Amino acid sequence: MKSHIEPPHPIDDPRYPVHKSDDEWRAQLDATQYRIARQAATERAFSGKYWDHFADGKYRCVGCGQTLFDAGAKFDAGCGWPSWWEAVDESRVERVLDTTHGMVRIEVRCRNCGSHLGHVFDDGPEPTGERFCINSASIDFEPR
Repeated sequence: MKSHIEPPHPIDDPRYPVHKSDDEWRAQLDATQYRIARQAATERAFSGKYWDHFADGKYRCVGCGQTLFDAGAKFDAGCGWPSWWEAVDESRVERVLDTTHGMVRIEVRCRNCGSHLGHVFDDGPEPTGERFCINSASIDFEPR
């Protein structure tokens, strides 16, 4: 049986405007945030602090603070992760083909710092039909 080693998540990829060393990322993020945002892990369903959070405000990237999602586009997808039908601005998120774990999915990253946010699926509500399924550990909430 062939083993497959996944390449590491880009820690200091020059494509992203925000550059930090691995030591800087580890100092800024707690262990769970680091594992998810910088190593593309996933939190367990129904375990994140924002999966059932519906206050009015903005959700920002834990890596760089860029606003990514707005409460107005958040909905209960029943999947156990916070979900939105659109990003605040499509230019703020990057979509990357993810073939890990024997699946084909579209990973979502912050376009400013490369932090892994989650995945986007085509089973969301109108008007976009998309479901951005995002890890709570990858975002911070700012109330309005």
